[in-house]
Amino acid sequence: MAKFAANLTMMFNEVDFLDRFGAAAKAGFKAVEYLFPYDYGKDQVAERLNEHGLTQVLHNLPAGDWDAGDRGNACQPDRVGEFQDGVGRAIEYATALGCKQINCLAGIPPSGVEPDVLLETFVSNLKFAAEKLNDAGVTLLIEPINIRDIPGFYLIHTSQGRAIIQRVGADNLKLQYDIYHMQIMEGDLAPTIERNLDIIRHVQIADNPGRNEPGTGEINYPFLFDFLDEKGYDGWIGCEYRPLTTTEAGLDWIGPYL
Repeated sequence: MAKFAANLTMMFNEVDFLDRFGAAAKAGFKAVEYLFPYDYGKDQVAERLNEHGLTQVLHNLPAGDWDAGDRGNACQPDRVGEFQDGVGRAIEYATALGCKQINCLAGIPPSGVEPDVLLETFVSNLKFAAEKLNDAGVTLLIEPINIRDIPGFYLIHTSQGRAIIQRVGADNLKLQYDIYHMQIMEGDLAPTIERNLDIIRHVQIADNPGRNEPGTGEINYPFLFDFLDEKGYDGWIGCEYRPLTTTEAGLDWIGPYL
């Protein structure tokens, strides 16, 4: 049966970040994910996880200056050193938090850089990260994202992600499949998931339009949850959506699954 992780970046925004761990546990979640832990000490975050009996299932590599518009730096040839430093920092946190998956945001390519240079930079950085994370027992993920929410983002299709994974050739490099992003970019959700289930290690959800909770838009989530179960997907499903009103008011959909 599908198992769900609360995305603390999006959910329980009514309380401070460190208090969201307790709110997630109270709501019935057994696991959490979020964009970044780096504004908080490793021990602080680990204490909240332990206090509330939660599993940390995912966080991202450092992605540059988020407030300034960075959405990752893995495809940017002038920031390789920064990327590599971020890998080391992410491993420190993942180790302390018991987190077995780290997502790498490809980023927005700088203008004027040739496509083959962007690809080689991304592939080289992924090879570096995959090797370091493999030594730490962590899986590296890459995530296609829609270009309506992040104009210009480098990695935008499932097939592109698969080709890059094959080119890198690392056993611990897999795909994070965000149903919301891929509904916007390519649709055909169930067949695409089935074709790529061998590389999908994490799924994220939000409805479309609006990026709100399941049941508020066009995506047939009960069908997709059953489909994932039927096809043998046993990974986590991250609830990376913006609650339409409050988090707790929008949790009716998840009752049968928790």
